[in-house]
Amino acid sequence: MAVIKKTLKIDSSSDFQIINITNDIVTILNDINKEKNISVGIVNIFTKHSTSAICVNENEKGLLNDFEKVLKDIVKENDNYEHDFIDNNAASHIRAFLLGSSETVPIVDGRLDLGTWQSIFFVELDGPRRGRTIDLTFMGE
Repeated sequence: MAVIKKTLKIDSSSDFQIINITNDIVTILNDINKEKNISVGIVNIFTKHSTSAICVNENEKGLLNDFEKVLKDIVKENDNYEHDFIDNNAASHIRAFLLGSSETVPIVDGRLDLGTWQSIFFVELDGPRRGRTIDLTFMGE
């Protein structure tokens, strides 16, 4: 079984941003498959930041706008959170708690085995930021 670690760097341009990283991961997987073919396996996508998240869902503009609205409705800004007395970004941390820092996607026949409408997203919750780090761990044979 092959285990291959790669890193993806992301720059965000706003305080809340949903960035489709599917094609970036496909490109990395294709590069890996040129040397070590991963026909069947998984890839784990993990953000190394506690104010960001990784999600799998549909890439439809209205849905993504709805997702932002619901998150901001559930977790209000400046709601007298204790953490805000430290660095004033408690809402970002709480939203990240709700969403999660990783997703695992199957690899079948050397390709990501996503559903028809599924994409992989990096969700920026405390931007804009430069050089956000996403670890990719590919495992398979």
